[in-house]
Amino acid sequence: MNLAASTAITEVEVKPSAGLQLVEKVQEQKDPGESLPWLPCKLALDIPVVKFTVSDLLSLTRGSIVETAYHQSSDLPLRVNGQLVGWTEFEVVGERLAVRLTDLS
Repeated sequence: MNLAASTAITEVEVKPSAGLQLVEKVQEQKDPGESLPWLPCKLALDIPVVKFTVSDLLSLTRGSIVETAYHQSSDLPLRVNGQLVGWTEFEVVGERLAVRLTDLS
């Protein structure tokens, strides 16, 4: 996900020669995340769960359903490495459950 827009910086250089020549150099400022794709990070959604015990956690299997205090119209906080970066909502895409980023912090 690219959160910052790329910008272009233009420099004009004048070189002395038989005639004056203008040479244009364009440097593109890149998103810092693109230069460090290997940088690890943890994404976390804070989902309120009611009446959930350690026993419930240990008995979870694939396909288990967990009751939450989440209301469909509520946004959930999204954290990256513990820092709040935005708000999300659940969305079904095909047969998968996904989250849509609705607002940046």
